[in-house]
Amino acid sequence: MSPDAMIAHFTGASALILVAAHAGGLLARRLRQPRIVGQLAAGIALGPSLLGAVAPGVYAALFPAAIGPALTGFAQFSLVVFLFAVGYELDPAVLGDRARTSLVVALASFAVPMAVGCAGALLFRDPLHRLGLAREPFPAAVLFAGIALSMTAVPVLTAIVRENGLSRSVPGVVAVSAAGMLDAVCWAVLAAALLNGGAADAALGWPWRAALAAGFVTAMALAARPLLRRLLWRTRLEPSLRLALLIGFALGSAWVTHSLGLHVIFGALLAGVVVPREEDGTLDPDLLRPLHEVGSLLLPFFFVLSGQAVALDGMTGGGWAALLVVTVLAVATKVGSGTAAARLGGLDRHEARTVGVLLSARGLTELIALGAGLEAGLLSGQLYTVLVLMALATTLLTQPLLVLTRRPAARDRPPVPAPEAGVRPKAG
Repeated sequence: MSPDAMIAHFTGASALILVAAHAGGLLARRLRQPRIVGQLAAGIALGPSLLGAVAPGVYAALFPAAIGPALTGFAQFSLVVFLFAVGYELDPAVLGDRARTSLVVALASFAVPMAVGCAGALLFRDPLHRLGLAREPFPAAVLFAGIALSMTAVPVLTAIVRENGLSRSVPGVVAVSAAGMLDAVCWAVLAAALLNGGAADAALGWPWRAALAAGFVTAMALAARPLLRRLLWRTRLEPSLRLALLIGFALGSAWVTHSLGLHVIFGALLAGVVVPREEDGTLDPDLLRPLHEVGSLLLPFFFVLSGQAVALDGMTGGGWAALLVVTVLAVATKVGSGTAAARLGGLDRHEARTVGVLLSARGLTELIALGAGLEAGLLSGQLYTVLVLMALATTLLTQPLLVLTRRPAARDRPPVPAPEAGVRPKAG
């Protein structure tokens, strides 16, 4: 394919991806579901399982193999920008006086699904190998199976909390805070799994790469923050130039972690964490607003490419059975562990169930982790499909389960007594 033809195909495919993904996201919102559900569904519809099966000629014309690397690069760029913003927004102060409860909930909702996932990978090693779980290195594959059940999607969870009016409620604060701590633990375990299992062609073994990664994190934590404050904040650069330099910083950090056998996601998150805030501790709106705008515009490339990797036509009977089992385990372990831990933390039974249900939403974070596992060779196409569909199912189930959970709470709430006849309520 000539360069001009490739540019033309890339431009057309980009237009289709943006329109289809945002339309799917809008439809999902009309159905009271997170945008990611519609955008991922659009990606599956545009992939080889549906469009490729119904109209293979149209699919080949719209998405020729030659433009695959360009679309992947665009998707990775959007992912770096999005996770850079996520890291910049991380704020331990959000825990407030519920820090202890949130910590207990985070640890329980990580440990229980992690144990169940790892135990399942060990007990059902042969069936999972037939679905494509990596045989070597098996410890990394076992860890990844646990991570697949442990993840909670903070962006999707935050949207669900906000849209259901729970932002200032105890369950909403506890769930969002616990999810933030939980994902930090999951990213660390995922990094360990990728260091042990990824980059098989790397010149250095995983102990050396782990040592270099630890050194890079230390350098970023101790040197990058004061250097950025001196260069970008005290010199008062104009916002557009500061944004460009910080995105370049995030891309460079992502390149380093990818070179160490990790994934670009870790470098992007780390870059966001070390970027200094304003002098009063607040976030810089001139930085955060364009980051969100760029992320929301370009993330559909990531969703659509994630959906296109889903191979429904390659699913066997064992794959569909595994999907059912994994989805049930994913919901049960999250809801059960989150609810029990919230009760131990002092919440009543209705608030505790709400926390457990909220933590079962996976969405974007799960897709990012699954993409990293697929790229590292820890998953086959069929097992990737199973886990993506599980993430989609658990995200879809969160809103209906939340409605069912909140109905008993509303029914048990004591009614407000009506004023007696002839008696006016006191003012003030």
